[in-house]
Amino acid sequence: MSEVAPVSPLVSVDTTLDPAGAGAVVVDPAEAWETGPALVASLSPSRAGDFMTCPLLYRFRVLDRIPEKPSQAAVRGTVVHQVLEDLFDLPAERRTVEQATSMLPAAWDLVQEQEVDVAAALFNSAEEAQTWLDSAVPLLESYFRLEDPTTLDPAEREMRVETTLDDGLVLRGFVDRLDRNAAGETRVVDYKTGKAPGEGYEQKALFQMRFYALVLWRATGVVPRLLQLLYLGNEQVLRYSPDESDLVATERKVKALWAAIQRAHETGDWRPSPSRLCDWCDHQVRCPAFGGTPPPLPGAARPGVVVEPLGTATAGPGTAG
Repeated sequence: MSEVAPVSPLVSVDTTLDPAGAGAVVVDPAEAWETGPALVASLSPSRAGDFMTCPLLYRFRVLDRIPEKPSQAAVRGTVVHQVLEDLFDLPAERRTVEQATSMLPAAWDLVQEQEVDVAAALFNSAEEAQTWLDSAVPLLESYFRLEDPTTLDPAEREMRVETTLDDGLVLRGFVDRLDRNAAGETRVVDYKTGKAPGEGYEQKALFQMRFYALVLWRATGVVPRLLQLLYLGNEQVLRYSPDESDLVATERKVKALWAAIQRAHETGDWRPSPSRLCDWCDHQVRCPAFGGTPPPLPGAARPGVVVEPLGTATAGPGTAG
């Protein structure tokens, strides 16, 4: 893209650190008001991905709100994201890899302020924590080999986006970075601290980006020019240029997904979907696929009992709109 220029927010902006990225909580801020016993017509890429991966996982996270253990990899990703967000507060000439590395302790301190018990849950000693924090340095070095931040002037960072579809379904999420050039073309950028997906799995990775593109298109009338995933784990970049037909198809998929979630809610049929991802799941002890028994559905989440009519949406405390 050509040189970008700052613009006013497209939808709304929330620069508060998302503690969900640290793995310390299971609900992201974009959906803090979606959870609880009533199923509200609201969806984010994370929760959509949960249901596609395993309907029972969606239930445990959205309806039961069962806490999950933080992981070192997830929390490290949150710290790196914080550094890359704060980096663009600096003048262009100061955006160096050395400066970014020096910002790691402050970013880690901010994560700990948001989740006071996260360090104790992850580490047995200060030395172990420091070794872990040092492991974020190669990820920042990878970022600088993929992009030159001195040439960029992002329009938005950690931007909260939201739109309501014609059937009342609210789509929400947070975009890591939005670039806009002088011609008004936009680029949606997402940082991934893991490795790029293998051959055949790219479409699953791009679903999140198409979801964001759909929200931006419906909210602003402008289709993003480029969707870009930066994989810091193995220094690969996944790029895709969507068009309206892509986003119409994505909208159909999201609506069909929400219809399936509604059916599961109405029937109480939140069945597991075993896969290799089960190896990293905290819920095996209560999963029927592993001989466990799910807890009773919380009060109004039981089949046939709905506090808020399905198809309506509400905004949570302190949110815009």
